[in-house]
Amino acid sequence: MKELDVRGLSCPQPVLMVKEALEGGNDELKVLVSEAHVVKNIKKAVEPLGKKVDLVEDGLDFVLTIK
Repeated sequence: MKELDVRGLSCPQPVLMVKEALEGGNDELKVLVSEAHVVKNIKKAVEPLGKKVDLVEDGLDFVLTIK
């Protein structure tokens, strides 16, 4: 599983990085996110692609597992 750390990055960069990783053949991703609105934007971008997003809060950050 590939891990992406997009903490501190502003949209749309995190969304583009996630989409690029998925298009590059990664079926599963672990994404570290620091902002709630970035979580929402990533979910909106990948769910129409048939991906499931699991969310876990880790302190002040979020960990997304995309399958």
